[in-house]
Amino acid sequence: MTSSTIFSGVSPISLPASAATGGNSPLTLRDMLFFLRMRWLWIVATIFAFLAMAGSYLLTAEPTYVASTQLVIFPQVNSTEAQRAFAEDAFIEGQLEIARSSDVIGGTVRALDLDSDPDFVDWKPSLLDKAKDWLLSAQTDTQDAAGVGTGETPPRPRTEEERLHDLAIATLQSMMDIRRIGSSTIIEISAAASSPQKAVAIADTLARQYIQKNIAMKADASRQYSDWLEKFLREQQRGLADASSALNTFNSNPRDQFKLAELQSATDARRTLYESTLTQLTEAKQRITYPVSDATIVSRATLPLSKARPRSTLITAFAGAVGLGVGLALAMIRHASDRRIVRPQQIADAGGVSIVTLLARSKQNRDGHPARFLGAGTASSNTAAYPVIPGMAELSATIVGLRRKRRVIIGIVAVDPGSGASTIACELAVLSSISGADTLLIDAAAQKSSLSKAIAPHSSTGLIDVLDNGELIQTAALPLTPTLKFLPLGKVEAVTPAVRLSSRRTQLSFAELKKEFDAIFVDISAFSTSPDANAIAPELDGVLVVTSHGRTSIDDTVRVIDTMRNVGAEILGVIINHAPKRIES
Repeated sequence: MTSSTIFSGVSPISLPASAATGGNSPLTLRDMLFFLRMRWLWIVATIFAFLAMAGSYLLTAEPTYVASTQLVIFPQVNSTEAQRAFAEDAFIEGQLEIARSSDVIGGTVRALDLDSDPDFVDWKPSLLDKAKDWLLSAQTDTQDAAGVGTGETPPRPRTEEERLHDLAIATLQSMMDIRRIGSSTIIEISAAASSPQKAVAIADTLARQYIQKNIAMKADASRQYSDWLEKFLREQQRGLADASSALNTFNSNPRDQFKLAELQSATDARRTLYESTLTQLTEAKQRITYPVSDATIVSRATLPLSKARPRSTLITAFAGAVGLGVGLALAMIRHASDRRIVRPQQIADAGGVSIVTLLARSKQNRDGHPARFLGAGTASSNTAAYPVIPGMAELSATIVGLRRKRRVIIGIVAVDPGSGASTIACELAVLSSISGADTLLIDAAAQKSSLSKAIAPHSSTGLIDVLDNGELIQTAALPLTPTLKFLPLGKVEAVTPAVRLSSRRTQLSFAELKKEFDAIFVDISAFSTSPDANAIAPELDGVLVVTSHGRTSIDDTVRVIDTMRNVGAEILGVIINHAPKRIES
């Protein structure tokens, strides 16, 4: 009789058709919810780890404050209306580059004494900066070696003050920003520093240094123009003197009126040019003494109310998002590589079994098997008061349906020790006896006879003795209730009782036991610790394989099922013990 025939009509623990046939169903919302319920700790732990790293960085990172100064530029553009917009853009871009020049930044460094500020000179170069310095020094050494024989003078080494000054300039360049606001003529100079006051001072000083640079450039240009005008004016003055002298000489003896008019016209032209040049020179002198800048400050920097960097909210959100992604990836990897049994469908597909039962965790699982509640040797135990393991009622109903077909002997074997096979065997026997069936519970677990120690610790005879003398069954089988008897293990010597029963050369016969009992449950040693299951399983009507949720490997369970099938055992089903009370199939 096959397991499908034995368990026909018992629907409470049957799997869905897709699970029983081993078909691959698409990913569903139920699968995703199960994944999150099983691996939520991985995801939460990873998110917490990333948030902890972000929090550590935020607590240890030095805050940076940013202050901004705004200036308006007056473009000096003389062009047509069509070219005006392009000329203004070009003029403002040029002013932005002037504001970024090393002269402006160097003037700010000198004005604020930044070359002695630890924030600007205690800078540790990165690996890339070190590589650049090494390449530059190598190139300098090569050039020095090439210039040894040419008479070229090698460059003067920089002093410590110059090095600190250059370092402060480079640091300030990385801590400032100059931009044009939209398409207007307003530019904004921003500076970052470790304190609000320092940021404000740097931003305002940069703006003032830019204005001074702009004034100095215009003054230099006016000075050069003035020098040229002075030379040109002297030339014009000599020309005017020559023209006046020629005119005076001709006036003393006028002979040709046309020549007189020509000399008079040349002298007037020279005088006009001279006067115009003199006027321009005067204006140039005025621009030198009183130059006007092309820009002026419209909004000075104010103290920033909060730090600009690090951005706590952004960093925290980014760390949380990265932690969520990494946590999901790690959880998926763990979920895909986890070979432990956590769902009935896993073992149903891998082991080819159609019946998989879940037994939830309960206080009884932790405290021990139902034998602790039985009065050893008493027939008045109140079995109705036994606390039933969640899920055991469905499994017991299956056994009742099996017993309706015939009297059966069922073995219970665990894949690994500690899976609770003895507890399940005892519970099934108790529930079978409560249903009214004459039930016998046999302890054949030679490796660890927990049933015998709990129910009949002082019994003088047991299964070992009955194998040698069948008549001892009447005294060795202890009546626990009117419908339940227990046959303890006895003293095991060289050969285990399971191996002796498989030889069929003992005084105990399963066929004879079936005449007296409706259901017989045999507790067998765990498969991983003893070969008893392979020996006795073919003699039984069926075997229930017990696994532990989240602990037993799918591969080990399949190996146990295949091994017992190879020796002729009938696998009735698989029990997943210690499962959470709520678990998806």
